[in-house]
Amino acid sequence: MEETCQILAIYLSPGHNFFGRHNQTALAHEILSVPEVDCVAGSGLVGDRFFDHKRAYKGQVTFFSREVFDTLCEGLGLCEMQPAVLRRNVLTSGVDLNTLIGRTFSIQGVVFEGTEECRPCYWMDAALAPGAEEALRGRGGLRARILEGGTLRVDG
Repeated sequence: MEETCQILAIYLSPGHNFFGRHNQTALAHEILSVPEVDCVAGSGLVGDRFFDHKRAYKGQVTFFSREVFDTLCEGLGLCEMQPAVLRRNVLTSGVDLNTLIGRTFSIQGVVFEGTEECRPCYWMDAALAPGAEEALRGRGGLRARILEGGTLRVDG
């Protein structure tokens, strides 16, 4: 099923700032905004920290909704925040990401399997603002596997 969603941004990071850092301070790997990314079936996004992380990894790519981000920022009183701070890979508009959990779908010819919600954790309060973890419960984005590769591009 081809989803009718718009890709607003694509973010990659070469290293982990929070993942695996429980009871430690966050690291400061940069977040890169790129116009396109190669998606490799079974491996992930070329250049991202989770590329080839482990076999059949549920989070080879993560999606986040611009609509949810705008509502979150409004609710927390944040004016200057950018979606990259959430460290999700693909910023979308026009699709309810929770409806893709447990489904196979395609965007721009790349085929994905929606595996689960990208549940927020306590790091969201540090990365964004106090209250972010709670505000994102049930709408933290989508984790997915890449079933058939290709290139995703930011829509013009």
